[in-house]
Amino acid sequence: MNKIKSIAIFCGSNEGNDTIIIDHAKQLGKMLAIQNITLVYGAAKIGIMGIVAEAVLQHQGKAIGVIPEFLKLKEVVHLGLHKLITTKNMHERKLKIHELSDGFIALPGGFGTFEELFEIITWAQLGLHQKPIGLLNSNGFFNDLISMLETMTAKGFLKIENLDLLIVDDNIDSLLSKMKAFKPKYVPKWLKTELT
Repeated sequence: MNKIKSIAIFCGSNEGNDTIIIDHAKQLGKMLAIQNITLVYGAAKIGIMGIVAEAVLQHQGKAIGVIPEFLKLKEVVHLGLHKLITTKNMHERKLKIHELSDGFIALPGGFGTFEELFEIITWAQLGLHQKPIGLLNSNGFFNDLISMLETMTAKGFLKIENLDLLIVDDNIDSLLSKMKAFKPKYVPKWLKTELT
């Protein structure tokens, strides 16, 4: 079993209009706090991001935010976090979030959420890390994405071993259990590279 002390959450800066997704965000934040897993996220007080963070804090959990300077100036930053790290840009922010996290979970969101998810999967595919990556499929939000990934595999653009890097579940307890039990697959030597 993996010792997961911190998880990075990728999710929307908007709340959306699906109450099941909002409820899942609250449940995940509560579960992280109960399991003493530190939340690492983009530091916003708005959207699904803010909902997860508030749930963590309401249940005496720990939350670390990482935000680039230009977003901090837009007054979207959550001021009640245990630690707030300011970076120069988005790239530095993602590197810091990776460094602070033992695993990653994507919740529903927009372009930014998908960009973060695919980048962290790509890093795993290239052997830059061996941390578990979860997809919380709240109310079937990611069904079409999962179907697209299966099409990519069927058409020969994605190896099944790399598809399996993504741990998918619509149940929070089950997702966290699968992440803790995750065993990374063998990566060829020529792809073993340290992330700096």
